[in-house]
Amino acid sequence: MRGRDGVGDEDDIRLQAIIPALRRYARVLTRDPHQADDLVQDCLERALTRLDQVRGQSDLRPWLFTIAYRLNVSRWRRFRRLVPMAETSLPEPLQDAGQIPHLEWQEMTQAFGHLSDEHRQVLLLVGVEGLEYRAVAKILGVPVGTVMSRLSRARSALHNLVDHEKRPILRRVK
Repeated sequence: MRGRDGVGDEDDIRLQAIIPALRRYARVLTRDPHQADDLVQDCLERALTRLDQVRGQSDLRPWLFTIAYRLNVSRWRRFRRLVPMAETSLPEPLQDAGQIPHLEWQEMTQAFGHLSDEHRQVLLLVGVEGLEYRAVAKILGVPVGTVMSRLSRARSALHNLVDHEKRPILRRVK
C-alpha cells in the first residue's frame, strides 16, 4: 500500500531498519554527532524522493551510503569556501570517556578516531556494515583495488595504534 508521498509501508520499514547503520556512517564521515544527525536527515529526505530508483534492490545500504557520502562531500566543499581553516574548531568527541566501561574498547575507539577519513570509512563499511568491496567502491567512487588497499592499510594502522605490547627483539644466532 502506498501513502500520499508514494512511499509504501514496506519501504518505511526497510528505511527504518537502516537508520542505525546510516547514523554510524554519518558519524564516521562528520566526526560530529550533531552534523551526523543533520546528514542522516538530509540523506533520508533525498532518499524518500528517489525511492523509485531502487525498488528492486534488496539492500538499500549501499545506495543510502552513497547519498550520505556525496552530501557530506558537498557540505565540506561549501564549508571550506565559507570558513577559513584557522576559524574551524575541533569536533566534539563521539562519547565521554566515562561511558565506555571497557578500557580496551575505549582504546580501540580512540585509535579508530586517529585513522584518516578514507581508512575509517572503509573499515566501517566493510568491517562493521559487512558490505562487499564492489559496493564500497561504488559508494566511494573508487576502484575495487583501492578499497582493498585502503582496507589493508587501515587494518594495519589500527593494529599499530592499539598494539602496545613490546615484542621481543630476536637476535640472530650464528
